[in-house]
Amino acid sequence: MFSFGSQTRIWLATGATDLRRGFNGLLALIAHDFGRDPLSGELYVFTNRRRDLLKIFFCDTGGLWVCAKRLEAGRYRWPQPGEQLVTLSPAELQLLLSGIDLRQTQLRPWWRPPGAAAPTAAAATPRSAPPDAPADARSDR
Repeated sequence: MFSFGSQTRIWLATGATDLRRGFNGLLALIAHDFGRDPLSGELYVFTNRRRDLLKIFFCDTGGLWVCAKRLEAGRYRWPQPGEQLVTLSPAELQLLLSGIDLRQTQLRPWWRPPGAAAPTAAAATPRSAPPDAPADARSDR
């Protein structure tokens, strides 16, 4: 089992990805198509066209990880293609992996201590709206 801290960035690739790709294929996709450093320790989450298979790619001090989960029934709820990447919190990733529809959840406007990491606006979905919410619903509350 792997673990990561609350400050770990989690990127979800919108749309479908050819998940026949392995380590090198996903590494090249992250570096060339997304322009990100695949060895930075950030997590990248991908799904196939049927949205019944999910792969997570990340790098830790020991090397590269590619983890997969295939659903025997049902589908993952995934954002529509648009932005290439959206961010997820660790809690949102856990909900997604557990089969919870992120569109049906609502983040409460809790207080954050000064200096706490806030979601970034660049190519990211604010945490006040799920990643597949319509663009007009993506506003901080």
